[in-house]
Amino acid sequence: MVAQIAEQNGNIDCGKVKNSDKQLMQQNELDKIFDECCMKHGICSHEVLRDRGSDSSSNVDRSKMMRKASFKLSWWCKGENGDQHKHDIVSFEKGNITTAERSSKQISLKWESDPQTVLILTKPNSVSVRILCAQMVRWLKEKKKLNIYVEPRVRAELLTESSDFNYVQTWKDDQEILLLHTKVDLVITLGGDGTVLWAASMFKGPVPPIVPFSLGSLGFMTPFHSEHFKECLDSVLRGPVSITLRHRLLCRVIRDAAKNEYETEEPILVLNEVTIDRGISSYLTNLECYCDNSFVTCVQGDGLILSTTSGSTAYSLAAGGSMVHPQVPGILFTPICPHSLSFRPLILPEHVTLRIVVPFNSRSPAWASFDGKDRKQLAAGDALLCSMAPCPVPTACQVDSTSDFLSSIHDGLHWNLRKTQSFDGPWELQDIIQI
Repeated sequence: MVAQIAEQNGNIDCGKVKNSDKQLMQQNELDKIFDECCMKHGICSHEVLRDRGSDSSSNVDRSKMMRKASFKLSWWCKGENGDQHKHDIVSFEKGNITTAERSSKQISLKWESDPQTVLILTKPNSVSVRILCAQMVRWLKEKKKLNIYVEPRVRAELLTESSDFNYVQTWKDDQEILLLHTKVDLVITLGGDGTVLWAASMFKGPVPPIVPFSLGSLGFMTPFHSEHFKECLDSVLRGPVSITLRHRLLCRVIRDAAKNEYETEEPILVLNEVTIDRGISSYLTNLECYCDNSFVTCVQGDGLILSTTSGSTAYSLAAGGSMVHPQVPGILFTPICPHSLSFRPLILPEHVTLRIVVPFNSRSPAWASFDGKDRKQLAAGDALLCSMAPCPVPTACQVDSTSDFLSSIHDGLHWNLRKTQSFDGPWELQDIIQI
């Protein structure tokens, strides 16, 4: 193969070399040929390995040189466009595979042009949130000269307070909501994690960066404090800002009467989890679970939770699942009160598709809820397909993803909080000191 490449690119003699100068020249030219080959034909993995222990002045037999085997990497998937968001997971060059930078470094967002429009979403029925919203809207308009969108309910509240807020924009129907991502540069949420979930549910495709302010009872996704909203927003609007890409799950229900797996109901996106439970029935759930084409297990118990890593600190945690960093791309498989002592939770990779089926011998139907709402009944023969959605939810960080995550579990859950161990030493040593 070396000789063939040499003949095609310069008719280089690949025979034995009689002196070290000629040998060095031919080796440099050969390396250049391999580099040119890689440039022409994409990423190749062949690489010449030289014997470092041999005498450099001795004759070298090119036919005895060792080369690394050539290979290429490709993504296997059922869909034609299923690998569009997976190309940057790994990189490979000349036979060496490494993980891409995105999997090991903090993600930073830098504005290429100044933001022009913001959307403010608020927690309802809160006087403190309503007062803060009015202050924030006025500051963003007067000081930052931004266009501001709010929900119809919030706009009515602002106009009730003062007619000066007539510059605030809103929407009239669901069709306009679908186009919000083309108009809005930034989303601001005033509330808890539930408000962030509501904000994410409004965007069925790409989601603008979200700046979540903590005005709820418990928040794992709301690192910003409302007391310093001017400084926080000024820093975010100026950029750059660290963000956390929170993955979402794409869920589809396939009824037993469907002719094929593509005949599904409208897909539902969830940021935390999809839960399949027994509802009001007194019978245990009976669910057959498949991962791609492989049978996983049969769930008999109160139900099953399929969670994102952002939702690992929600229902999944209460059911015994592990806490996972939100930027880890994976799907949590957590049973709810299983009728088995050996049923432990799993964490599956992001590229799999999970299929949960209610078998025909099930004593009762199951119920699926998506981020705690949109509850659907699953009768015998129905199935739920769950896979990773291509568009994540970017949320701004106060410090960075890891610092914010650790702060949330320390402050919110008091994780591993215990009384500090005494430094006086063991009892035997204390007895000796007293004597």
